[in-house]
Amino acid sequence: MGWMADETGLHRRAANYTPLTPLSTLRRAARIYPGEMAVVYGSHRKTYAEYEDRCTRLASALAAMGVGPGDVVSTLIPNLPPQAEAHFGVPACGAVLNAINTRLDVDTVAYILDHSGAKVVLVDTQFLTLAEAALERMEGPPPQIVEVPDPQAGFPARGPHPDYEAVLAGADPGFEWILPQDEWESIALNYTSGTTGRPKGVVYHHRGAYLNAMGQILSWRMVLRPRYLTIVPLFHCNGWCHTWMMPMLGGTLVCCRDITAPNIFNAIADEGVTHFGGAPIVLNMLVNAPAAERRDFDHVVEVFTAGAPPAPATLAKIEPMGFNVTQVYGLTETYGPATECTWGPHWDDLTGDARAAIKARQGVAMPIFEQITVLDEGLAQIPMDGTTQGEIVMRGNGVMKGYYRNPRATEEAFKGGCFHSGDIAVQHPDGYIQITDRAKDVIISGGENVSSVEVEGALMAHPDVLLAAVVAKPDERWGEVPCAFVELKPGAAEDPDALIAFARKTLAGFKTPKQVVFQELPKTSTGKIQKFELRKIAKTL
Repeated sequence: MGWMADETGLHRRAANYTPLTPLSTLRRAARIYPGEMAVVYGSHRKTYAEYEDRCTRLASALAAMGVGPGDVVSTLIPNLPPQAEAHFGVPACGAVLNAINTRLDVDTVAYILDHSGAKVVLVDTQFLTLAEAALERMEGPPPQIVEVPDPQAGFPARGPHPDYEAVLAGADPGFEWILPQDEWESIALNYTSGTTGRPKGVVYHHRGAYLNAMGQILSWRMVLRPRYLTIVPLFHCNGWCHTWMMPMLGGTLVCCRDITAPNIFNAIADEGVTHFGGAPIVLNMLVNAPAAERRDFDHVVEVFTAGAPPAPATLAKIEPMGFNVTQVYGLTETYGPATECTWGPHWDDLTGDARAAIKARQGVAMPIFEQITVLDEGLAQIPMDGTTQGEIVMRGNGVMKGYYRNPRATEEAFKGGCFHSGDIAVQHPDGYIQITDRAKDVIISGGENVSSVEVEGALMAHPDVLLAAVVAKPDERWGEVPCAFVELKPGAAEDPDALIAFARKTLAGFKTPKQVVFQELPKTSTGKIQKFELRKIAKTL
């Protein structure tokens, strides 16, 4: 099917086919933009020629340490230049990059190193104690540690492990990169931030990483030489593939170790940052930053936000500050963003809450996906009425290869010929998807489904509320009722009755929180609120 009558001589060959890989983007950038700035972090400023040289030396050093094609190299590094270099240097020696969440506990880090079979682990000095303790708890052979100091942040080399800069200095700058022979070869291994049981290892291939990076350029309407701020952790879906994206455009990667409002505003004002991605908690941080922490800037900053549906109240406040926010949605299993709330000119006249309500949708499939839609339990398309709920499913090149050494979980995730997200959503008549909840976060009160996202949005509209999370609280009469956990803005008074009354103005009675608890909300390293922890508390109330 699809073949011409005579295909003589029309076969794949070196002249007309090369496996897609993000590695090609840096090699091209080093030729085209050799003297232009590639990576910035305080006094660390490297051109594309220097960036490629450092990545080449890293690949050479790893190969000399016994790392071969298909082996795993782990990292425990914040959003710093060496973490970006690992995204090219590790696959350039044929290995698979496993960027580990720096906030994980010792046992989980030990499990990941064991399960992945890591040969080498690059470790920021701040996390050496964590890495050393994890190695002691491993069951299999421990990986070689390479220490990655960060003197600028007060973390000079501690020893006794090999020093990253010394390792690069002694490596071969002429090392020949080992490029994939098949674009289905693995480039990265990312462990899910599982809330129960052991995390699953999500495997990315070179093709998906390349296409995801390329597709987001289209979705973000990027042009040459953007300046991108690393707020999304590079251990989270490989920073949504943005480190692989920057060389395609000759962009500058502006690294940020500590995500604070002053650091973000300073990067925008001093480094000319044009783009960043981050969870809604980052937007909230900027909206609520005091005047003393803010800086003026004269350009619009494009923002991808994901991780949880942002409250319409937050979106309405941040855009007048000079930020254009696009809601995206994805998972570790989809290399990061998979859908985008593509804006249409027919919405240009919308303002305030009406505009924010559209921007809070998760949207439509990004260009590299074949299909993203919402199905019912029988795997049939749900009515696109904005009311009927189903599960978001996906097909396309942006879906993972599967779960490492876990065929049962892989088959379950791919049943029916699509990837099952576990996220519950509605679809509007225009096809735009809007998450109502994670399947496990839906509250069933008296037989009625309550969307925690809807209740949270109502609470976040209150001027005293900084953050809100809603979970199910067991109830003898109704089975479950909504229970709200709230962080207040500084100086605000705790008044649960007033907050419940405020929510009742816009919510049906059964959706209104029955109890409000004021406390700091537990969060993951990417800013997601850990609802499983809140559910534990709610059960004891």
